[in-house]
Amino acid sequence: MTPRERVLATINRQPVDRPPVDLWCTPEVLDSLRAYTELQDEFAVYNKLGIDKIVWIFPGYGGRFFDPNDSGEITMWGVPTRMVKAGLATYQEYIDPPIADYYEPAQLANYPSWPLPEKFDYEGAKKLAGEARKWNFATIGPWISHFEIYCQMRGLENALMDTLVNPDFLDATIEKIDAVQTVMLKRMLTELDDLIDLVFISDDMGMQNNMLISLESWETHFKPRLKGWCDLIHRHGKKVLYHTDGAVLPLIPGLIECGVDILNPVQHVCPGMERTNLKKQFGRDLIFHGAVENQKILPMGTAKEVADETRTCLETLGKDGGYICCSCHNAQAGTPIENILAMIETVKNYKP
Repeated sequence: MTPRERVLATINRQPVDRPPVDLWCTPEVLDSLRAYTELQDEFAVYNKLGIDKIVWIFPGYGGRFFDPNDSGEITMWGVPTRMVKAGLATYQEYIDPPIADYYEPAQLANYPSWPLPEKFDYEGAKKLAGEARKWNFATIGPWISHFEIYCQMRGLENALMDTLVNPDFLDATIEKIDAVQTVMLKRMLTELDDLIDLVFISDDMGMQNNMLISLESWETHFKPRLKGWCDLIHRHGKKVLYHTDGAVLPLIPGLIECGVDILNPVQHVCPGMERTNLKKQFGRDLIFHGAVENQKILPMGTAKEVADETRTCLETLGKDGGYICCSCHNAQAGTPIENILAMIETVKNYKP
């Protein structure tokens, strides 16, 4: 099977020759894989390693592609960023939230930096998706979000407080964030058509030990809008991959009710997110993506420990299918190459 065939068969609960193995990684790790394979083309690296890469298809905006590795950029939502060095890695950090001092919904009409849907680079996205198809890779895109964008524009502390003390402002802002992305999403689904396989919805709602906001707040402000996006995506015959880190067990039934098809990244070290339990409770309704532990085992364990961890993911989340193996979020800078290879080879050689 080709990588795309393997991924699509898995998410459609059809037989596969083996489970798919995807990889999320930082630019530093990708560079180390380029050096290891002696290849510069990203797709060629994935192909040589036998990774069933699900390729990100994000449209540029306003004549440029926003590069998270460049400092001093201002996002399409008007949020300034800076680059922060953390050990071996460099990360983008959002600063100076532009609507931090807004408190009334009426103020939003004067905000100068609402993105215009016509400025997204749909042709560029189509070209990238076409390149992915040449390598027989599945595709995912665009990236859309409600709360993560709100936190960038408002600041995390304000955003969390708004769920408690300023819900009208939260609702009004989320409505504008939703409207821009809904128009963009419709155009992406229409213009790229069969070049897109999955849509990526990202809204982190969990911390290491608990939900980030109350379930009641999520059901009031986010659940109806998430369902609207899922319904739109399904009308175009695509699947929904929803990303949230953390301890989000209480959220999962609502995600299923909205129509989420695939849950990522399955941070199983968090309370309630144990793999066997998730598969037993939700395995009929959800495909799982991710799960290979990425805080200790993948970056700091031995290759054998990584192989054992990967095998446990396959035997639990992958029991009777319905699982795409991947690192639990991005493999971080400094992760040994042999550990990444151990994850990939364990999947490729796995026999239930």
